[in-house]
Amino acid sequence: MIHSKKKRNMNLIIGGTILLFFLTIMVISFFYTPYDVNKIQVANKLQPPSSAHWLGTDKFGRDTLSRIMTGTQTAFFVGAVVVVIGLFFGSIIGGLAGYLGGWFDEIVMRFIDALMAFPGIILAIMIVAVFGTGITDTALALGVLATPSIARIVRSGFMQNKDLDYVVAARSIGVSPLRIIFKVIMPNIYSQLIVAGSVAFAGALLAESSLSYLGLGVQPPDPSLGRMLSESQEYITDDPWYALAPGLTITFIVLGFYMLSNGLRELTDRRS
Repeated sequence: MIHSKKKRNMNLIIGGTILLFFLTIMVISFFYTPYDVNKIQVANKLQPPSSAHWLGTDKFGRDTLSRIMTGTQTAFFVGAVVVVIGLFFGSIIGGLAGYLGGWFDEIVMRFIDALMAFPGIILAIMIVAVFGTGITDTALALGVLATPSIARIVRSGFMQNKDLDYVVAARSIGVSPLRIIFKVIMPNIYSQLIVAGSVAFAGALLAESSLSYLGLGVQPPDPSLGRMLSESQEYITDDPWYALAPGLTITFIVLGFYMLSNGLRELTDRRS
């Protein structure tokens, strides 16, 4: 029991610390960056890390640290929009399917199964082709992509709770189905929603980075960690710091969210 508690606390502490670090960088970037993120200085291109440029410069002479600081804005904005869209629509769809059951549940779940059968990146490319590229369009497209998995989690929570005594009691005194769904059952699955939101945030960051890497996500001159990684690949042998900076940033942010979600899952799971 003590070992389990220590492990749980370490997940929360390490994951929370990593995310707090990058959130602090993001907040600072709204007010200050060492250099103009879009100012091209060809004479300074591909400079190694130094006291003037802590993470070096890119192929256009732009400061890598400044662009990573601003790139965290894109990452957290896309992640936040995806989580809001996914939780909103996923909760409604999954809640109605789980509570009503029957033919409605069958139709909804078969449609969700069909969506989830596609490889995620392929479906994301298809949605982006419809919505278009850019920060907002990419976030909306990935929000649609996150909805089915969250809907499944919500549906599972409703199916576990809808026949319990407190729901039966509410139903017996004439509480309306919509009120039971959103006021009675939904508060009892908040812990599952929090974990699902954390996982969706990490998945959104990876998906946005993948789309930007392929040139289908955030477009220049807006800084994106995935696009920075794409631009650096041809220099990875001679100038490895160019790729390491955005690559490690993506890795640590995703790691932070997954560790946080694991800690939250263990913290809220009544069976642990």
